[in-house]
Amino acid sequence: MRLTLRRWREDDVAPMSEIDADPEVMRWIGDGSVRDLAQTREDVARWERGWDEHGFGLFAVEERASGDLLGFTGLSVPRFLPEILPAVEIGWRLARRSWGQGLATEAARAVLSFAFEDRGLDRVVSVAHVENEASLRVMRRIGMRVALRTVVPDTGVPVVVHDLTSAATADPRATPTSPEAPTPGAQQL
Repeated sequence: MRLTLRRWREDDVAPMSEIDADPEVMRWIGDGSVRDLAQTREDVARWERGWDEHGFGLFAVEERASGDLLGFTGLSVPRFLPEILPAVEIGWRLARRSWGQGLATEAARAVLSFAFEDRGLDRVVSVAHVENEASLRVMRRIGMRVALRTVVPDTGVPVVVHDLTSAATADPRATPTSPEAPTPGAQQL
């Protein structure tokens, strides 16, 4: 139980902005551009609006032991890739200092449980740049399978779309999921 998944607070904007300003973190996101404080503030506000609009969204990921913000994981609508709509995407973005510790996988498993058990979704997708091996490994670890290889229309970025259905999670051999699902409040993992 290393993480807390929770809704966003005003004091999350500055540490998230530091994460978004790291070129290595942003390397595979969109066109690879870093984000400044104002852009991150807009993103956090948009992520919170997603909760009101869809009943799901991106969780702030907090390290339970330190209380430090590590980034996000959660659900969104992948409007940047119209050919897969309607769809709900699971995604994550974590600070570089938290890479290689299994935290993205741990958080993603809890979000899948939330998606299928709490929100009743039938299918979740995840999209990654074809060279983003770290995210592709997380997708495989949480039981996702390749569904499509395509290109993001606005950027020309080649991506791989993975998916997972709620039926696949019913088989415990198919996808290890967390027994606890994050709620719109805090969730301990």
